[in-house]
Amino acid sequence: MFANLLKNLSILKKFLFINLIFFTIIGLFTFIYLKNVQPNLIKKKSSNHIEVINNTIDNLIRLDVKFVEEDIRKFLFSTRFLFQNLDRVIFFDNQLDLVGDTDTLDLDPRSFSKRLDTVELEILNEKKTKEITEKKNIDIGKENSVSLKDILFNYAGSKNFGIPFTFTQEEFNKFKLTTIKNVMHNGVNIGYLAITENANDIKAAIDERKSFVIRTAFAVGIVIFIFSFVLNRYFLKPIKNLVNYTKTIKDKNLKTINIDTLKLRNDELGLLSNSLDDMTFELQKRISHAENFSTDLVHEIRNPLASLKSASEILHDTNDINQRIKLINILSHDVQRIERLITDYSQMLKDEVALSKEKIKKLDIEPIIKSVVDDFNNIYKLKRGINISYENDGKNKYFVNGIENRIEQIIANLLDNAISFSQDNKDVIVKVSKLEDNKVAIKVLDEGQGFKEKDTDKIFKRFYSNRPDKFGQHSGLGLNIVKNLVGLHNASIRASNRIDQKGASMEIIFPKI
Repeated sequence: MFANLLKNLSILKKFLFINLIFFTIIGLFTFIYLKNVQPNLIKKKSSNHIEVINNTIDNLIRLDVKFVEEDIRKFLFSTRFLFQNLDRVIFFDNQLDLVGDTDTLDLDPRSFSKRLDTVELEILNEKKTKEITEKKNIDIGKENSVSLKDILFNYAGSKNFGIPFTFTQEEFNKFKLTTIKNVMHNGVNIGYLAITENANDIKAAIDERKSFVIRTAFAVGIVIFIFSFVLNRYFLKPIKNLVNYTKTIKDKNLKTINIDTLKLRNDELGLLSNSLDDMTFELQKRISHAENFSTDLVHEIRNPLASLKSASEILHDTNDINQRIKLINILSHDVQRIERLITDYSQMLKDEVALSKEKIKKLDIEPIIKSVVDDFNNIYKLKRGINISYENDGKNKYFVNGIENRIEQIIANLLDNAISFSQDNKDVIVKVSKLEDNKVAIKVLDEGQGFKEKDTDKIFKRFYSNRPDKFGQHSGLGLNIVKNLVGLHNASIRASNRIDQKGASMEIIFPKI
């Protein structure tokens, strides 16, 4: 249930909710601690009182001191060292009359205390407490005074008689701690002994702890507020903008969210924004590319389909054998053309998907080119007498950053294009060289008819071809694929006519490593 609740909350709400639970638990433990800290501090002081009381009683009995003013005065003068660390020690006889006081012997016992708080460590008999308060018309509250004599009377009638009893009092903003105990001699109660001590340090310690808790809670609250503000302003809000940005792209909303400010950040959100924007741009480019490609493909297929339709209609109506053979050749030619278009189109789409998964690395292209040249020689030297040769400028290595099978595809497409424009028994040359700036250049030279176009960039467009006599043998996608693959390697390609003789030249220049 708790997990499901958190799952449906935003990050900010989750943060605040978790902090609320945390502070609730901490507050509970703090409350329990503050509730118990005062009794523990009082008990520590009362333990000292009890030790002094027991020693005093031992001395009283050993010296056979009578609970009368004269004997008590002499005892106090002779044993004052016992009470050096105590504020006040008071003696009462068994009739609860004051017989000795370290402050003054003639002090009115009723003025001893102003107010009694409920801080007893040992609870007096409730019945006796009620009897005392009713008899003396005492209301143990904040407004009325309770005398030490009244407390002693209550103590004398309680079940805890004979056990040290500790309580606290407040008098004019003073916090006092008092411990009382009766004095037994030969099984007879002969009097009472009370020790009172200024315990403002206990109250101060408690107040300090409470103040610390309040200050800490306030400070932590401010920190959480500031952190929540920063979290929302500088992290969650930008993330929300990125989410909205992706939604607008998904929904093809023309009102695209601007994330340019996020892209300027130098932190992880800036990197994420740039990566997301680059990915979006790449996806949009690919979508646009696919849409344009599909449009071009439909356009290219439409012509052979129209030719197929016309030829099939004529074929159905003619009985001339020569005419039928001619029409059948046209049908075969158009079918081959459509088949090649679809095959090359499918392969191109597969290549684009594969390209996104392949990684560019440092390659020595010489053995790659030699392998492709050897493969083509094995086919076309015997088939058409075309000789394909490899040349270099004598440098040791020709390193480029690239994808091995894609470089093979580039060389193969260029050789295929050169051979298609070459007559039988002609030469095709592949040259590799290093330029002055350490760039690597690859040239493919043929002895064909060369280019008729003044703008040779046209030949790299999809479905472009200037070979009407052999149109059905090529789709017009080969050089376009080469152009795309060369761009993938951050290289450039240029087409031109050879100067030394008739024929065409294709040159690829790879950037230096």
